[in-house]
Parts: sequence; structure tokens; C-alpha cells
Amino acid sequence: MTGPARARPAPVVLDDLEKPRFDAGTEALRAAMADMAPACPLQAEAIVAAAVKQTGLSDLGDAGVVERLDILCRALRHEAGLSRPGVVSWYSQLVQLVKNRLLIGDVLRRHPEIHDTEIVRPIIICGLPRTGTTHLHNLLSADPALRSLPYWESLEPVLAEAEKPGPDEPDPRRARTAFALDVLNAALPHFVRMHEMTVDHVHEEIQLLAIDVSTMLFETPSLVPSWRDAYGARDQTPSYEYLRTVLKVLQFLRGGTRWVLKSPQHLEQFGPLLATFPDATVVVTHRDPAAVTVSMATMVAYTARLHAAVVDPLAIGAYWQGRVEDLFRACATDRALWPEAQSIDVRFDDLMADDLAMVQRIYDVAGQPFTDRSGRALAAFGAAHPRGRHGTVVYQPERLGIDPAERRRALAFYSERFGVRSEAEG
Repeated sequence: MTGPARARPAPVVLDDLEKPRFDAGTEALRAAMADMAPACPLQAEAIVAAAVKQTGLSDLGDAGVVERLDILCRALRHEAGLSRPGVVSWYSQLVQLVKNRLLIGDVLRRHPEIHDTEIVRPIIICGLPRTGTTHLHNLLSADPALRSLPYWESLEPVLAEAEKPGPDEPDPRRARTAFALDVLNAALPHFVRMHEMTVDHVHEEIQLLAIDVSTMLFETPSLVPSWRDAYGARDQTPSYEYLRTVLKVLQFLRGGTRWVLKSPQHLEQFGPLLATFPDATVVVTHRDPAAVTVSMATMVAYTARLHAAVVDPLAIGAYWQGRVEDLFRACATDRALWPEAQSIDVRFDDLMADDLAMVQRIYDVAGQPFTDRSGRALAAFGAAHPRGRHGTVVYQPERLGIDPAERRRALAFYSERFGVRSEAEG
């Protein structure tokens, strides 16, 4: 399913990874953020105190949240090499996550009946960037019969009572998200070529897992190996159970029945995922692992300028070679946990050859009706969102210290396990 032919921007080379260039407006904003850094301590107690002050709420529901937040903050202070604007950005994000948790807890206390609702047979996409997950997620989310998570809702799942708009007034969360995206797009003008983000763009539930302060999401803005190790050593089942509770809250607040979800993290968490959503249908996407590694490392290296004082593409490449391999190994080891009747493997080539036919296959496995209304909605989405409409990035693995041929050899266990063909980088 493809949209009408149209002119597309020429491919770009990201020639400023090591020495990022910003426009004048972004430079001015970064200077203002640098001045704010002394008032933004990356300390767990200070972050919680700020969230409590801003919400008037104090019950986190789990003492372990502060402990995990302390581990993350120590990693950010001592390992991440943050710039002063990066300190402010991390502080703001962490305060918002704690605020989200406090507000979610408040809704649950006022509406305990939420706990009795069910998350029924979600469709969960599991795969790394560049394997087709974003396209597939967006496509399924275009079906009005399915419930997905828009970006604005992922950032602020619950709005404080004092901010509730009147019947004809806009939700302030949308305006805040639009402003944040304006800042992001100015600082990262080519990011849209790798991953488009809009206010209503369907987003990953990894943002909700972050509210429990236990997710690999925290590894993507900054290199924090001690956080990686702490996260990897912890049984993630309680955090996945918390995710299910948050989905119940969102279902209560904004409706919806059957969720379509997606995250690369699930590849190494099939056990907790199955324990939490035993009736789910899992869609596992696959592509040449060397291409995936280069793509993931490139995206992280490009976005590192938002937080790092010095961007080191070689260090980022080395780190993400290891993390991507971890994810592929976990996927190959644990894929058999999912019953055949509740799972399907999707190879990138097959998805791109006929995405509508692939959706129908997924629906058959999931027992989801593919109605005329569904077909029209998916066709309309495909026509409005042709692949590569924002242009592409020229990947340069050598700048990241990645040898694609070596990665294909090292990850041959994965390619052989799932019948994935190699492809040339370009």
C-alpha cells in the first residue's frame, strides 16, 4: 500500500555528529537553559520534592521508585557527561515522570473501580527501529477499532484537576506537546527523516514504563551503563504490571477497548510481557541486524546533542552494538515463550512488499475483524503517509566504529533463527 508519487527531499549526510550545529533560536534557548542548571539538581529527593510541590500530592505508591530514581540520577551525574542544558532537560523530564505517577495514583484513589477493568487481548509489536515497527504501529493505529497511545497522552497521561479545560476549551497538554516538538525539530532538523513525531503521533508505551522508573528508555538520551546494569538485573514484571494499571487508567479516562502497543524493550522482556498480558497477540518484526544496529546507533548519536557536553559517536556506537546484540539474543532465546496461536513473525521485506496483506495476516492471528471501515482507514493512512516522504539519512557506520560485515557475522544466530536476509548498507 503506497501513496501517490511526490517529490521527496534529497538524502542528507549527518555531518555534525561530533560538533553539533544549532540555529540562533536554539542557541539562545540552550543559553537560557544553561543558566537554569544550578536550580535543577539531579538528586532523587529534590526531584520528588519538586513533583510533590507542583501537584500537592505525595503518595508514590511504591518506595522502590525513589531507590530506582536515585540509581538513575547517580548515573546521570557521574557517567552521562551532561551539558548544562542537558541537566535541565533531564531534570524537567524526571520531575514530569514523578508528577505523572502522583496524578495517576490520585485518579486510582478517587476511582478504585478502575482496578476492576480489564486490558483485553492487546496487539503488541516487538521490534527494533528500522524493522518496520513504526510504520506497522501507525498503520494498525489508523484502524478506529483499535486504541493507541498518542504522543501528547504518553507525556502527560493524567491532567491535574486544576487544569481541566471547560467543554469548549483545548486540552493544555496538546499545546505543551506542540511547543516541545517545535524545540525538538529546531534542534534536530533531520530527526523527522528517522522518526517522525507529531502531537497526535502514535507513541510507545515505554514512556509509560518510565513512570515506574524502570525501563531501557533512559539509555537512549545518555550513556548510563550503571543504569543499564541495574535495570537488567531487576525482574521487570512489577513494572509491566504497573504499565497495565496505567493503561486501565487511560482506558477509563478516554475510552477504547483493544490496545495496539509497541516497544523495542519487549524483545528482552518476553517473560514479563507474557505474564502481564497472557492473552496478547505479539507481532515480532525482523530485519538485517547489521542495518538495524547502524540505524539505532546513528539515531542515538544524532540526538545526543540534546544532553551531552561532548558527543562521542564511537562510544555511542560501541555501547549500542552491545545493547542491540543483547536484544537480539534475548529475542532468539525467548521467542518460543509465546504460543504459536498468539504470535507472528514479520520480516521487513514482506511488510514492505504488501503492508495491507500483512495487516490482514496479523488480524487473522489476533482474531481482529478486518472490516471495510478498517480497510478504508488504513488505505487513507497509507495514501497520506508514503514511505520516505521526509527524505532519508545516508548512514555512515564507520563514523560510529561499526563494521556491518562483522556485525552480520556476530549476529548470524539471529538471522538464521528468523530467516532474515542480509542487505547492503546505504
